[in-house]
Amino acid sequence: DPRWKGCDSSKFMEHAYEVMTGYGYQIGNIDVTLILERPKVASFKPGMKDNIVKLLHTTPGRVNIKARTHERVDSVGELRSLSCHVVLTLERAEL
Repeated sequence: DPRWKGCDSSKFMEHAYEVMTGYGYQIGNIDVTLILERPKVASFKPGMKDNIVKLLHTTPGRVNIKARTHERVDSVGELRSLSCHVVLTLERAEL
């Protein structure tokens, strides 16, 4: 959709939060797995976690971020791409 071109990705998370709370849910847990050879992300992970916690109005204990390589296999391992997998659970919000 052209209207979103150049939009800060935080806007998508803010919208997702509004939809989630509008249906009466809250974050249960978020598990993020980054799959890439480079850059090494250990120094970025705390900031990434802080942003997720802030944007989705949750607590640090509900967010986990980990990274791994693809052992030089396929386009990820050949440094031509990266992959990110996110699994989250939703809970009914407490009234």
